[in-house]
Amino acid sequence: MIETRGLQKRYRGILAVDDLSFTAPDGQVTGFLRPNGAGKTTTMRIMLGLERATCGSATIDGRPLREHAAPQRVVGAVLDARGAPAGMTARAHLRWLAAAGRIPDTRADDLLEQVGLATVATRRIGALSLGMRQRLGIAAALLGDPGTLILDEPVNGLDPDGVRWVRHLMRRLAAEGRCVLVSSHLMAEMQQTADRIAVIGAGRLLSRFDIGDLAEGATLEDAYVRLTAGVVRYRAGAAEGDQR
Repeated sequence: MIETRGLQKRYRGILAVDDLSFTAPDGQVTGFLRPNGAGKTTTMRIMLGLERATCGSATIDGRPLREHAAPQRVVGAVLDARGAPAGMTARAHLRWLAAAGRIPDTRADDLLEQVGLATVATRRIGALSLGMRQRLGIAAALLGDPGTLILDEPVNGLDPDGVRWVRHLMRRLAAEGRCVLVSSHLMAEMQQTADRIAVIGAGRLLSRFDIGDLAEGATLEDAYVRLTAGVVRYRAGAAEGDQR
């Protein structure tokens, strides 16, 4: 389970996350929706121990991630598919991550097969398509067989078959009792995938609800646009978030 309580983050006087409190429970896919610049990336980085909160807390299974002895076995994350070293091969990258977590090489090889990258395992990451890099990132997130997954735009760059594969993967992981927190701009996809939704804007929690609470015939997109109307400015046809 992921839980934030009174989470706040300031950057040089700018309030990026403002008293954010919500829970992503085990056994469910929680959609984390927001306008651009609403504080989502900052929140995820705090959850993963990559940044420190100004105040408040973010815990995974009741403790900050830094207090867990084996982080890879607690949480797996996909934040930026372009972050993997371009000069390494897909297999070498996964095996390097596995070694860091004292995970057998065979686990890396099995995951390459599971995500459909076995045939390009010896190709350098820089030569992979964005969709392939996304699959590699998902494989890396699953290395430690963690109970919690944090996925930022996991279907970015994937073709329709890949999008469907990720959807089914997230549903399966949740059915196994894991906590899955996923951020996406694809509202129709989130409506098919998520059990519950948390919407943030300007660093604050705007709403949280179960997908089943949507009225018959209503769309998640309509609900999202209504909820974020007060924190998104439309100017010259483009939307701008209030915060970074």
